[in-house]
Amino acid sequence: MAGMDYKIPTVLTSEELMEKAFHRASKIHKNGTNTLDTRKKTALAKITASGDIVTTALSGYVDRFPRMDKVDDFFPELVDIVIGIDRYKKALGAVNWCATKVEKLKNDCLRDVRRTKDPAIVESTRRSFYGRLNSYVDRISDDLLFLQDAKNKFRKLPAVDPSVPTVVVAGFPNVGKSNLVTVLSTAEPEIAPYPFTTKGVIVGHIQDDWRKYQIVDTPGLLDREFDRRNDIEKQAVLALRYLTDVILFVIDPSETCGFHLDVQEKLLATVREGFPGVRIIVAESKCDVMKTGGDRIFFSAQTGENMDVLTGEVMGAMREVFRQKAVEAEDAE
Repeated sequence: MAGMDYKIPTVLTSEELMEKAFHRASKIHKNGTNTLDTRKKTALAKITASGDIVTTALSGYVDRFPRMDKVDDFFPELVDIVIGIDRYKKALGAVNWCATKVEKLKNDCLRDVRRTKDPAIVESTRRSFYGRLNSYVDRISDDLLFLQDAKNKFRKLPAVDPSVPTVVVAGFPNVGKSNLVTVLSTAEPEIAPYPFTTKGVIVGHIQDDWRKYQIVDTPGLLDREFDRRNDIEKQAVLALRYLTDVILFVIDPSETCGFHLDVQEKLLATVREGFPGVRIIVAESKCDVMKTGGDRIFFSAQTGENMDVLTGEVMGAMREVFRQKAVEAEDAE
């Protein structure tokens, strides 16, 4: 999956939209019972066609772009970081305004053409319609450009489903996270693009009878001290709070990952601080290389040692999350 599955159409520039509308209108000719009737019927058809092309396109953009009603959620937070929700809503509002204005203008001009018996008024009404139509669309040219850019950015947002209970894997690079996601997943994990990371987000799924959970590794976000992240990465971590139900924090006691144990423990403390109220399972990786003999779960994704214990712990935590979400959904009804 390459990103959020939104069927967003290509957004035409104001020039492309007007060219399409006028090109269609230029091909229209209607025969009437006399010269005036011919002119009126042709003008009515030209006004209708060009107006409809514009309103259909603009209304389609408004309908097909995703709604951002609930702001305190993972996806809108992400959109705010990558695209900017206020500007996004303003652009959609402007496009909707233009569609409404064009529809009213079209109906007013059609009425004027139908009422007149003067060929000069027929022509001046049609020309006036073209001019004002062009003027309305020109006023939203920046908004159309913004929406086309937003469409391209939507396609790059990670293919994660905020409605599915999610375990996020954290820990320094090379501690064995991506390997762990692969082993825990019931199918080949997807590498999804992500705007803040050098590598793609790894999204796997865990099947549990009829239930499905999501397991996500976000390289570049939860594998660094918070104060070493830039502002956008910090915002991305905040967005992750809305997605995360359980954190699986992986520590490499062998330090073959290149990070000392005390630095890894410090990162764990940072993650605990950043995700208050979220259950955190701490597990020590690479037990085929080294075991500390402590109380934490130890495992080796490489050899499979103790993977059943770790899987059981993760499944238990996710089932609890599933139960809680079911209760919350019932209470909401």
